[in-house]
Amino acid sequence: MKTPPIDTVIFDLGNVLIQWDPRHLYRKIFVGDEAGMEAFLAEVCTAEWNDQQDRGRPWKQGIAEAIERHPAQEAAIRAYFDRWPEMVPGAIDDAVAILKELRQQPLRLLALTNWSAETFPIAQARFDFLAWFDGIVVSGHERLAKPQAEIFELVIARFNLNPASAVFIDDSLRNVEAAMRQGMQAIHFAGAEDLRARLRALGMEISERAQ
Repeated sequence: MKTPPIDTVIFDLGNVLIQWDPRHLYRKIFVGDEAGMEAFLAEVCTAEWNDQQDRGRPWKQGIAEAIERHPAQEAAIRAYFDRWPEMVPGAIDDAVAILKELRQQPLRLLALTNWSAETFPIAQARFDFLAWFDGIVVSGHERLAKPQAEIFELVIARFNLNPASAVFIDDSLRNVEAAMRQGMQAIHFAGAEDLRARLRALGMEISERAQ
């Protein structure tokens, strides 16, 4: 059976359109101590801990929990929220250029992001291109997060998608695989140049390189 044409493109945001890495902040805090920084991120403010905020846990509660586990690291723990904008150095401009091209086409543009409901407004105020989307689903608002099947099902239902006509783009392979299990086409983001080639292979009108 022939695959239907793409009518919806769904973007992840962090590390697809927007740079995010706590190391941008913590290199300033653990000056010259790369091992200490990595230990802090592996043992104190871990990816799993941050994921709880992405799933809707209030930052105040998350910070208190981490301080209870590691009271000697209180200042560094508090910085995770208080200095959160320093983890976000800017947009991924080459990928935003692709979004801009897609915006000129008769497509529905959506975003599905694992992001805290408390910090997402900071990104919205900073990055004008977030207003280009026809809809944005934020995990912190939904209390669901990728790669849970339920958040993909929510997007499909909320926007009345035909999954086979949608392509999902994410830098996490497990999220890409989760989208595919829902019947979506999906692209593992590995840079803007590769994304252009993959979208063109799906028959989309994208230039070979940024204009």
